[in-house]
Amino acid sequence: QVQLVESGGGLVRPGGSLRLSCAASGFPISSYTMKWYRQAPGKERELVAAIGSGGSTNYAESVKGRFTISRDNAKNTVYLQMNSLKPEDTAVYYCNVHRSREYWGQGTKVTVSS
Repeated sequence: QVQLVESGGGLVRPGGSLRLSCAASGFPISSYTMKWYRQAPGKERELVAAIGSGGSTNYAESVKGRFTISRDNAKNTVYLQMNSLKPEDTAVYYCNVHRSREYWGQGTKVTVSS
């Protein structure tokens, strides 16, 4: 059974950092493209970052140079390191994998505020 569990969200001041984790079970993350999405209040869910099975990465323009996606295959966990956070990064962040169908975690809330 596929399961994705996010953690690491919280309240941080502008300019601060957070590292989100997505612990996966039921499949090997090394074989799939793993993605982070976010959804801000009143907005549509948007793709933030992706990491392919070969290790290639892609980022939304709004987070390039500030966010880094990575994975630890031994721990079957995907990470999103977020630096230089801005108030507009405030959102619920979701881990995603497409494996026959879309799977989502429950999300972890990130609030960037002074």
